[in-house]
Amino acid sequence: MKNRRKAALVLLCAAALTITGCSGSSDSGTSLAQKEEAGKSAGSEAASEVTIGFTSEGDSFDPCTGFGYTGSPLYSNLVKVNGENQLENDLAVSYTVSEDGLVWTFKIRDDVKFTNGEPLKASDVAFTFHTTKEKATYMDLTMLESCTAVDDTTVEFKLSKPCVTFIYTIAQLGIVPESVYSDQFGLEADQVVGSGPYKLVQWDKGQQFILEANEEYYGEQPQIERAIVLIQEEEDVRLVAAQAGEVDIALTSATLAATEIEGMHVEEAESVDNRGITLPTVPDTGKVTEDGYKIGNNITCDVNVRKALSYGIDREKIITEALNGYAAPAYSECDGMPWWNEACVIETDIDYAVALLEESGWIDTDGDGIREKNGEELAFHLMYFAGDSMRQAVAMSVANQAKENMGFAITVEGVSADDTVKRMFSEPMIMGWGSDSPMTSYMLYHSSNAGKTDFYNPEFYTSEKTDAYLDAAMNSISIEDSYEWWQKAQWDGETGTSMKGEAPWAFYVNMTHLYFVKDGLDIGKQRIHAHGQAWPLIANLAEWTWEA
Repeated sequence: MKNRRKAALVLLCAAALTITGCSGSSDSGTSLAQKEEAGKSAGSEAASEVTIGFTSEGDSFDPCTGFGYTGSPLYSNLVKVNGENQLENDLAVSYTVSEDGLVWTFKIRDDVKFTNGEPLKASDVAFTFHTTKEKATYMDLTMLESCTAVDDTTVEFKLSKPCVTFIYTIAQLGIVPESVYSDQFGLEADQVVGSGPYKLVQWDKGQQFILEANEEYYGEQPQIERAIVLIQEEEDVRLVAAQAGEVDIALTSATLAATEIEGMHVEEAESVDNRGITLPTVPDTGKVTEDGYKIGNNITCDVNVRKALSYGIDREKIITEALNGYAAPAYSECDGMPWWNEACVIETDIDYAVALLEESGWIDTDGDGIREKNGEELAFHLMYFAGDSMRQAVAMSVANQAKENMGFAITVEGVSADDTVKRMFSEPMIMGWGSDSPMTSYMLYHSSNAGKTDFYNPEFYTSEKTDAYLDAAMNSISIEDSYEWWQKAQWDGETGTSMKGEAPWAFYVNMTHLYFVKDGLDIGKQRIHAHGQAWPLIANLAEWTWEA
């Protein structure tokens, strides 16, 4: 079988020795003693330590159950996404894909050790992927037929069907050691064994965890030798800690980021962590899901209503009113990514939105400011997760603009996670996605995923044309070849998943991830963040430095 090398995607060691993980030696040329002499930072005891105000550590540090899919300094991956949002080698030195897209073969480094001193081999890679598939938690590996260690440095994946996004799945899964893995793995500090630039040395659950540089790391040794991560779930607690000088960096929100703190500044990280409205695309005909939940909405099933909610809302106004300016307008689930179609961008056009509504027969006949049709008001409930102030603020801004601009009557309602699952197939909801893999687009819009309880496609959106584009993308041999198909699925000039087309989503904003950072701390080149503010921040912890 003829193989094709993905050299355009993965930067090989021979091409650039400066790439992390490709130096061929664990000696970075700078000793720990030299780093200690680098001087004192403005607010940290030494230039080699940092204290971080975090939100939550989660229940487990086990990659096989979902930990680290947005990046983690504890584990190595075959490939990883860098600060330029490009894939590059980590454990891998090269890989090939068969012409039919079903066989992926990776050659890996031979100089990698886990933090328990054992060598990392291809058998550990195979074990990790098989274990993750068996656990069937976060990672979708349904297409993985087998993963085999051909020898200590060669691993072969066989897929049941072509899946061009498999390379991004590979980039999300940290490798664990087969020899010590058990059901307790990742549940205690001494049960966390990886091969990344850091190791977990202490975990006081719900309070803090501590990372220290991994002396056996195969790449360049981090300048930050110790990171103390404080668990501070409430944003006002993190603010107080920053004001008191107790942390060097702390997650914050749009409502608090304007607070001035002496010796600190606010860093902004671009994201595809979007907020928008899911809009049921089918009518209410009395059907229910297999769990008995109502399907369909007789208002949002009208594509003109969905497009009106897309065009008739001023995104900049949401950003100003609800988010203190800390966001960017959103037009799709993947703005700015290589597979994004820039033609999805739309301008606010209230006149066009009103014309669409009137074309569908929505008229304000009694002059009360709310449109009606056949005796029914242009009204619905807009749900958001109760307790999420940012989503509530976005929802309120949308509801107010929709009434003022177009004559909608939208009732904003905070709901529990359980109620969300029961109602999301029939009622609009503020939701958020954000991923550095185009697999998200497939899950959001392919008809095979319509109506599942995984939150991807509660709108029951289906389209044969969209399916054909998405299938063509998934069947592409290279990720570059797939881009045109992802883009056509969004908008092909006539239709698509975008707000110009069928608009199963009305996208409004991409959240800016915000952090109070002590002056002098450089957090490196942050890649475009996926959904979630915490772990994407420290994925590149090994690149952080204190300036002299």
